[in-house]
Formats: sequence, C-alpha cells, structure tokens
Amino acid sequence: MKHTYALIIYVLCTLGPLCAQQVKPGIEVLRDRNFDLLQGKRIGLVTNPTGTDSNLESTIDILYNAEGVELAALFGPEHGVRGDVHAGGKVGNMTDEKTGLPVYSLYGSTRKPTPEMLEGIDAIVYDIQDIGCRSYTFISTLGLVMEAAGENFIEVIVLDRPNPLGGIKIEGSVPEDGRLSFVGMYKIPYIYGLTCGELAMMINEEGMTGKKCKLTVIPMEGWKREMTYSDTGLPWILPSPHIPNDETACYYPATGILGELGYISIGVGYTLPFKMFAAEWIDAEEFANAMNDLNLPGWHFRPVQITPFYGMGKGKSLGGAELFITDMAAAKLTEPQFYAAQVLAALYPEHMLDKVADEKRFAMYDKILGTSYIRETFFKNLRFEDIKEYWYKDAAQFREMSSKYHLYK
Repeated sequence: MKHTYALIIYVLCTLGPLCAQQVKPGIEVLRDRNFDLLQGKRIGLVTNPTGTDSNLESTIDILYNAEGVELAALFGPEHGVRGDVHAGGKVGNMTDEKTGLPVYSLYGSTRKPTPEMLEGIDAIVYDIQDIGCRSYTFISTLGLVMEAAGENFIEVIVLDRPNPLGGIKIEGSVPEDGRLSFVGMYKIPYIYGLTCGELAMMINEEGMTGKKCKLTVIPMEGWKREMTYSDTGLPWILPSPHIPNDETACYYPATGILGELGYISIGVGYTLPFKMFAAEWIDAEEFANAMNDLNLPGWHFRPVQITPFYGMGKGKSLGGAELFITDMAAAKLTEPQFYAAQVLAALYPEHMLDKVADEKRFAMYDKILGTSYIRETFFKNLRFEDIKEYWYKDAAQFREMSSKYHLYK
C-alpha cells in the first residue's frame, strides 16, 4: 500500500502541471500550424525570457530551429532579450551568444526600430508576457514596433499571451492630450483588460500609433476573460526583476503609483515587491487596523515589520502593512494606494506627501497617471473621494470601445 501511495504522489507531481494546463499560448498555436505565416520569410523577433512555450523552451530557440523559417534578428525591450538588465537600465546592441544573431536594443538611445535595423526583414514577431498595466513599458515597445513596421511595409505577428489581471477589470482614467509618454503611450485606462494581441488590434485600428501596419494576431487556445494566471496552468517567468510571480502582477497596480513618490517603501528591495506600504514612522498595527477599517472589498491588510535589503529604507526597520487580495473579482486593484495615502495623512500628518516628495517625483507621478489633475486635486485634502469620479470617468466608454477587439469570451 505504501508503494502505491508513493506511485500516486509521483504521478501527480510529475504529470500534474501538464494535466492542469488549460491555455495554449500563441507560440504553441503557431507551432501547431507548422509556422505557416513565417515560411520562407526572414523574421525579426521582439521578445525576452517570458517568450517560451509551456515546457519553457524559448521562442528564440523555437523559431531559430523551425524548418522553413529564417530568424534573422532579435529586438530587446526594457531588461533586454535575456532579461539581464535592471529596471530603467539602458540596453545596448549586441550579439546573442547562443544563436549568433544580432540583438537590437529598443530601450536605449533608440526605442523605435530604425530602417537599418529592419533591413531585409519580412515580418516581425512579438512574443512577450505583459502584466496588464499601462505603465509597463513592453506595450509601448509593441506600439513603436508596429509603427516602424507600418512605415517600412513589414507585417507584424503578435503571439498572444494571458493578461494576468484577467480580461474584465478596467480601472483608471485615460491620459490627457499632451500627456502621452513611454510609460503611458496610448489613451487607455491604467488597467485596460486586454491581452497584448487584443491591445495590438485596438491601437492599430483606432489610430493610436503613428502608422497602421499589417497585423496578424495568433490567439491563444483555452483562455477565458475571467481567468487569473494560475488558472491557465502555464509557468510564470518573471518579465522584470520585481515581478517574480504572477501574484505580484496583481499587486503592481495597487502600490506602484504611490511608490513613484519615494514617500514610503512598497516592498521593492525586500522579498515582497509591490505588496506592502512601509516606513520608519508607521506603527504597523495602527496602520493595518486603519486600512482594514475601510472595509475595501476584496482586500485585507496585515501588520508587518521589515528591513529592506536595498532601495527605499535599506537597512532600516520599517513598519507597515502587507496587502492581501481576498477576492480578486471584488477587489479594485488600483485603489489601495490612494486609500493608504489618505490613512497615512490622517494618522501621521507630519509626514504629509507634499512635504516629502520632490518635483522630479511629482513629474514622474503625473507621467504615470497621464495627468496632473489627480495629484493637484488629491493632495489638497488627501481623500480618494475627491478624485474617484475622475479616476473612473473613462472606464465605461473604453469598455464599450475595446470590446470590439475581444478575441476571447
């Protein structure tokens, strides 16, 4: 009997992840089609370590070894093709050691492919796992690649992947005119509820890039809009150093905007990036209790005491609250940071935001939000109610417009 149990456990542990897979990403769908769209073409590939199949084989290697396909060049977004560059670090042109292919940087002095980079390329394939937030720069790279491709009469093929926030949540206002940037390149809400393939279709058809391109999206199989990433059965590969797992992707929009002010730690530099609010002057129990007293649907806050290893508060003892999503469907993912600032101002008025942050921080905060209105209005009284209507003003209209590009139910 003991041996039988051991065999069952072995089978579950070894075959379980394969049996659990419900979603087939675009790269696998394309492979099942024998790379029909790429046959006889010279291909440029925009990717990073997240571009893999469900067995963790790199899209680079898959296309490099695909019969009838000539992979000619690689293009690296923020963090690089191999993911070895820190957030914000400049990525240089280089040669990929494994394949010998040229790697062109799209996160250095050049963020849009030049005609020289695209010379001899017949099609550009895009395969990167995104996290569903406007400020995450991979989607900006996607748009610039599409624009360059349109200008140079090159087709773009997007291999679709799941949105780890699902395809239902839409939160945040659309950037104002004149406020578009690399951390907010399109007039879309902060959480936009689309896969990268759906987003590509929308920005192409709605004129959100400078030049429309010939675009094909290879859809996933098995993905549904209500899915979280853990529902997909796919392995998670960190798209950037501080998004180590798919759960972190859900906390990024809850704390990241406030983190831009350098006002408090949001866990970057500790083992819980984007999953907390902490500072030397915060009483953990008091703050966590006050946050829980707000009864925010789908959220709970646990008192914590941490000592960051680097970054904000390095080597210091910080008190604060760890965030927990208790009901993903009910949780408004972007709201905790606004309520945290509200509570902190009430508990510790001597540490008001306007006395701590500097102009450079304010400028980045506004850039992320796509407006100065939120900062200017919110900081007057530090009450979320003062900006709540503005924050959600574009959601309904965007939901209706973007639904035209849904590939999944």
